[in-house]
Amino acid sequence: MVKDHLREPYELVLREAMDECPRGEHMHSFFELVYIVEGRGRQTINDSELDYEQGDLFLMAPNDSHIFRIEERSQFFFVRFNQLYLKDAKKDDQLAKRLELILGNSRHEPGCILKNEDDRRSVSQLMDILIREHLNSDVYHKELVGQLVNTLLTIVARNITRPFPTVIDETSEKKSIDILEYIQTNISNPDKLRVEAIGAHFGLSKNYLGRYFKKQTNETLQEYILKYKLRLVENRLLHSDMRISEIADEFGFTDKSHLNRIFKRYRGVNPSDFRRAAKVQPTV
Repeated sequence: MVKDHLREPYELVLREAMDECPRGEHMHSFFELVYIVEGRGRQTINDSELDYEQGDLFLMAPNDSHIFRIEERSQFFFVRFNQLYLKDAKKDDQLAKRLELILGNSRHEPGCILKNEDDRRSVSQLMDILIREHLNSDVYHKELVGQLVNTLLTIVARNITRPFPTVIDETSEKKSIDILEYIQTNISNPDKLRVEAIGAHFGLSKNYLGRYFKKQTNETLQEYILKYKLRLVENRLLHSDMRISEIADEFGFTDKSHLNRIFKRYRGVNPSDFRRAAKVQPTV
């Protein structure tokens, strides 16, 4: 299978409207947002076949395989970003947090990532402006495109975490969703993840918080925090060149050995072997 690579930190690509996809099944070494400018059809992402229509937005993670099967003349707009973009984003704390949410939830349930009509309309307007800027390259073009891409990623981050990676549905209380957002935002700050700190933030006692969280999510607070950390550790291993000890320090593990032990218990391999296996995947 063909695997595409991206040399620049990010890239915008607007395809001409087409009746048949010129590409066979393929994958990327980068993240890709696919916006459906017009048309409808079916898109296969990994093992899932999905309908697409005008206004849909899809997220492909590195090593996702996909192919479009066009049923009605279609036009696609691609926003791509790679490891260089992710590294540079660390200079902007808010952007880094948004990307963290996207990375941490990139293996969400497949389908359009826009979860409500308001955001769908906002993205439609945003894409119109972004496409015009991409085509015209007017004064301050790069600065404006950069800001528009950041805004798009903010909307993606908000939507990609709905539903959260746990059992939350329309009957769940807003406070439980707020707690999950708090955890995801502060996942690199161990002090703010202490049960006492979370309880104080939301005005809940330690004991009540534990019972409440388990009732709402069907897992304990510490189970959720650990599982979410391990998902982010995976993304660090796949999409950064950080040392294992640096990753362990970032997410509050005692040391490299502690992370190795926990990671192997839940993933069956140690972090180094996990990273090594990902790097030797075939590209054709």
